[in-house]
Amino acid sequence: MKSTKFSYLAIIIIHALIALAVFIVPFLSKIYSLLILIVGFSIVYQTKNRNNEVLLVAAYLVGVEVFLRMTGGNFNNEYVKFTVVFFMLVGMFYSNFSANALIYCFFLILLIPGILITNAVADSSIDIKKALFFNLSGPVCLAIASIYTFKRKILFSDFQNILIAMGMPVITTTVYLFLYNPSVKDVVTGTQSNFETSGGFGPNQVSTILGLGMFVFFTQMILFSKSKRDILINAFLLIFITYRAIVTFSRGGVFTAVAMIVCLLFLLYVSSNAKSRGKFILVFVVTALIGAGIWTYSSLQTSGLIQKRYANKDAAGRVKKDRLGGREEIMDEEIKLFLNDPVLGVGVGLSKYKRLELTKEEAASHNEITRMLSEHGLFGIFCLLILFLTPFILYLNNRQHLYFLSCFVFWLLTINHAAMRTAAPAFLYALCLLSVKIKIPEKIENADS
Repeated sequence: MKSTKFSYLAIIIIHALIALAVFIVPFLSKIYSLLILIVGFSIVYQTKNRNNEVLLVAAYLVGVEVFLRMTGGNFNNEYVKFTVVFFMLVGMFYSNFSANALIYCFFLILLIPGILITNAVADSSIDIKKALFFNLSGPVCLAIASIYTFKRKILFSDFQNILIAMGMPVITTTVYLFLYNPSVKDVVTGTQSNFETSGGFGPNQVSTILGLGMFVFFTQMILFSKSKRDILINAFLLIFITYRAIVTFSRGGVFTAVAMIVCLLFLLYVSSNAKSRGKFILVFVVTALIGAGIWTYSSLQTSGLIQKRYANKDAAGRVKKDRLGGREEIMDEEIKLFLNDPVLGVGVGLSKYKRLELTKEEAASHNEITRMLSEHGLFGIFCLLILFLTPFILYLNNRQHLYFLSCFVFWLLTINHAAMRTAAPAFLYALCLLSVKIKIPEKIENADS
């Protein structure tokens, strides 16, 4: 057991050192990106995916995506999504897939009319290839990953290893943010999303991946810490990541993490017996104290500006008219586009340009639901019905999947404030479809090996 603990701590230290190395020599980010692909494929090839190794590799890619993008390590913006698709296809080659998963093939077919509309009506000033890749890479990644995970059997302890694989690169991201901006006080001057505290990258996406890290290490702390040392390590990581998530001043990822934690605690409470439920009082108290402590420290470091941000006020304390940073206007325009063309939609990637004609402002959609409606019309509605109903139908016979609600909520909330810019919502959605079993307590003790 001692070696297991050491290896867990050693992996954490290695990921912290990766951040330091890339900060000193930025080009190492490209090498890191290539190594993940090469090592990941080597592992899957050698094991023939006997233990769903592709899920571990894909999870790691999901966790590292924002770090690679902020440090220039990815080769294009869709690099991780397409790499996840590649590993899911390799996994299907070795381990097959359920015939019932073809519902997600039908989902892909429903996207075709929108593509045809774009090719038919887009003018020469629009880069059709770029528009299609930007808007369809997320849905395609989701569909392929879902085909692989559909009713695939896995132990709860192995599922936790998938979360850890996602969480380790988040440590790298967080350490890099600290190196990039060690003093939050010096750069926070208002209540808008802050690029300085987000490593010079998009605060929305940084907040999203840090929120995912918050959830990962919260689960590690309350479910998989078998000693005081483990509790302290995971509590420190939880506090460190949460603080950096809050000071991005982008609220979406933090709200999503809190919702995921609440969902997990709810399912744990419901599935526990009367004796176990008594222990939840301690969990609730500890969680509340940690949250209050982080919030107080964040408020001090930002001179109270973070409180105004979450109260939707500007630096002068005036309440802002817009609660979602301009997203409401985009959503309203997309709903109007849908109502104007409810059957076929305006075409994949064209809602952005249609809005430009109406409002004279160019902005990509942040909401995948309204984008699907405006660009795919009736076919988009059918796509959304598949995405919303299928996980819950499977969950009826999959009640041991304690992370189901948390993963689904992550997907749902993320696509409403950050669309599918990263692979994270697609992959977390796919994890909802796994058939999870809780058994063999001895294995749970070794979950972080």
